[in-house]
Formats: sequence, structure tokens, C-alpha cells
Amino acid sequence: MDTRGGSFVSSFPNLLIRKDASNGCDATVGGYGVRVCALFGASMTQYLNVHARNPQLRLIRKAADMLRSGGLIVYPTDSCYALGCTMGNKDALDRLRQIRQVDEHHHFTLVCSGLSDIARYTNVDNVQYRLLRMTTPGSYVFILKANRGVPKRVLNGRRKTIGLRVPDHAVVSMLLEEIGEPILSSTLILPGEELPARDVDEVRDELRNQVDLVLDSGSCGVEMATVVDLTSDAPSIVREGKGPLHPFGLGGAA
Repeated sequence: MDTRGGSFVSSFPNLLIRKDASNGCDATVGGYGVRVCALFGASMTQYLNVHARNPQLRLIRKAADMLRSGGLIVYPTDSCYALGCTMGNKDALDRLRQIRQVDEHHHFTLVCSGLSDIARYTNVDNVQYRLLRMTTPGSYVFILKANRGVPKRVLNGRRKTIGLRVPDHAVVSMLLEEIGEPILSSTLILPGEELPARDVDEVRDELRNQVDLVLDSGSCGVEMATVVDLTSDAPSIVREGKGPLHPFGLGGAA
């Protein structure tokens, strides 16, 4: 089977399978409408509508299977949508970089299930640990020095640091529990945009065939997580966002 002129052409001379551009999944086969997602596999984006507070386990397992098989997904967090793949997946990371159009100096984030995961990939002291314990789960990304458990290709090229995050969102919490490892992530901000997409319907056309699966739980908002640099003696706010500043002695009382 090959493709010509936007159509999928089968090896049978009288059978033309033409993908329907309206949804990326339905197709016309000799004048009859059919579903061809299974036939074309990863070349088409799967959309799963998942409940934000009570996620359906069968859908979470589909997303986990996609990650394990090397897929690139979009998923919700407690601040906004994110792109994600497994940490060891170089091909998916390259696709993520292409979508975001970022270089080796970009700070990727390891989205973790809890403090025990953070300790596996960074070396934190007592002061840093207390701050992390006070603020996780929550809408924060913490910049920390990575240890040898993190592949060099995902680190900030100059500083050898990585972002660490423990979101407070049922979908990602269940997904992390299912896959048993962090998700390497970056906020879903498309080239030319300053803010992330409020919901995936806004960017459905742009995402089509660039990612393998989308977990759609409705609007996540556009306020990004607060980014805190913990690599120095005192915390430094890199980006003020949804996470309050008072745990770091800034921004007034709670």
C-alpha cells in the first residue's frame, strides 16, 4: 500500500481508499464509508474522551500502552495540556522537539507520581526536600540538577538540569501509576503561540497525525505552572504561574 495525492492506494487495482480529511479516521472505500484507524495504526491520532475527576481505567490503559509502545501523547494536567512520551524514547522526543520547535537548551519536565520518583532522578538536600514536600502535588515545575538516571539528551544542554513536576490531576496520576515511570513532558504550546491551548479542540487540526493519542478531559485553562529554580541556595522564580509563591517566602501570605 502506498499514498498518492492524499489518498491511500491499496495493492488491489480497483480499490481506492481515501482518508476523510474531516476527522482523520473515517475513510471512503469504493464509495462506502468505513473506519480505518486500525488499518493505518499509528499514522492517525486517536482521541479519547476521559473524565477529569473519575478517569475510565480502560482509557488510561490505552494511553499507557501507547506510551510503552513508543508513542507521543497529549494529556491534561492541573494547569494546562502537555505533550508527553517515555524518557527513553528518542524518536518520540525528536517529534516533541519538532512540534514545539525547541533546541537542546529547552527545559523538559519529568512528570512524576511523587517525591520518591523525584529522588530517583535528582540529588536533593534537606531544604529542597522540605520545599518539595510542602508544594507537591501542585502546579509547580522545579528545576534541579539531574543525576545519572536521566539520559543526557533530555537535559538542558548548558546546565545539565531537568524540570520535575508532580501534578494534582486525577488523569495524569492514574496514568503515571499505570505506566510505572515518569512522563517526559513539555507544555502544549504550538509554534507562533504564546499561550497553551485551553482545550484540545482548539488545536485538533494542528495535532492531527503529529501525535499518536490525545486524552481529552475538557478545558484545562491557559495558566501555566509556576517554575522554581532550586539549583542555588535560595529558590528563584523563573516563571510565575498557577502555583502560589508564598511557600517560597514570596508573594505574601496564603
